[in-house]
Amino acid sequence: MTETVLLIDDDPGFRDAYRELLALEGYAVAEAGAAPKALSELRRTSARLVVLDLMLPPTGRPEEGAALADRLLAERPAAKVIVVSGAGETPLALRLVERGAYDFLAKPVDPDVLLSVVARAAARLALEDRVAELERSLAAREGDASAMLGQSPAFLEARTLCERAAPTDVPVLITGDSGTGKEVFARYLHARSRRKDKAFIAVNCGALAPTLLESTLFGHRKGAFTSAIKDAPGLFVEADGGTLFLDEIGDMEPALQVKLLRVLETGEILPVGAARPLTVDVRVVSATHRALESMVADRTFRDDLYWRVRGIEIALPRLADRVGDLPLLAQHFLNLSRALVPRSPATAISPGAMRRLEACDWPGNLRELRHEMQRALVMAGGRGEILEEDLSPARRGSAPAAPAGDEPAEGATLEEKIAALERREIAAALRATQGNRSQAAARLGLSRQGLLNKMDRHGLK
Repeated sequence: MTETVLLIDDDPGFRDAYRELLALEGYAVAEAGAAPKALSELRRTSARLVVLDLMLPPTGRPEEGAALADRLLAERPAAKVIVVSGAGETPLALRLVERGAYDFLAKPVDPDVLLSVVARAAARLALEDRVAELERSLAAREGDASAMLGQSPAFLEARTLCERAAPTDVPVLITGDSGTGKEVFARYLHARSRRKDKAFIAVNCGALAPTLLESTLFGHRKGAFTSAIKDAPGLFVEADGGTLFLDEIGDMEPALQVKLLRVLETGEILPVGAARPLTVDVRVVSATHRALESMVADRTFRDDLYWRVRGIEIALPRLADRVGDLPLLAQHFLNLSRALVPRSPATAISPGAMRRLEACDWPGNLRELRHEMQRALVMAGGRGEILEEDLSPARRGSAPAAPAGDEPAEGATLEEKIAALERREIAAALRATQGNRSQAAARLGLSRQGLLNKMDRHGLK
């Protein structure tokens, strides 16, 4: 794709010279001499490369160009804005780079340097486009890939079983707690089946009233009921040749279970109000967080349907049962969250914060972890590391207990008790900051040197 470079400078001579230079390199070029025209050209051309001189009308001061750079980036965050500044404007140009500008060039601008920087920016755009394309492709084939990451034995067993079941037409039942990724596994299975080029249709059986669910699944004929003003094909017909995912099948009413059983046995559906059945070719993948065996025993779920949908059962482990995968998943969710927090830097998770995450039970499983990482990134406020203080109160918990040896002996003097308390609080602050003395000093309201003096007095290292 030919990239468009938007030249913004109030000097027509500069624009003429560099328009010709960039055009010879194969770029399309748009130009503007002031902020209103620049914004208009940005919208008209969808330019993603901008060369911006800071000295713009009406005042001719660099703050005019800086304000325009902020507006350009706010309107098009992916754009690469190359700032051109005079020698005295370098601090302002650096601040603009910190706020999202791609690079800055000092006047007078060397033509070869300009072409080199523009080429690097264009290559960066091409790389970002490729990454986005791959992510969209992965999402289209497999849904959110987050649920497919991990190396714990229980998870690998489930994924291996999913991959082996995919090429077959055997019905699959996916079981597991809420938030363990059942729909993502269903999409992963569909993407590796012979039906991958056909539709994948998902419906939550517990989200619709029984009468509405029947019409939604099997379709209806015009006039079958009051609001049936036209024929509706139903999801089985829409999924013909593909896969129908019945989420929370344990919530399906007994009357509908009978109709579903007939579809699985004969491949025929009977739309509501129709006189004759239709034949469909659909692979059914079901999921539930309920214990269907117990429901069969209680006669709330048909045993014959249970054995039909449970051709192959894939049991998904809870996040609490795959703690070894938590660092990988947490970092993955943190990376995904950056798309929701503009201009957030690449962010890592500190060892202390990771220990807190690993100590949690995660009843909401992957869904809860993703929410926690989104919140932590917001709380970090642009810092490149997630600390314990960025986690939600439920994750932070209480501070680590002080070692028993820090307790004063029975009958100790007031001075000895104060010293023991001081030593204990310093040790706790150092543990909470993973030994970072500057951060520990800030927590305790001390100067760094003051903390070092107290550590030396108490024999702490």
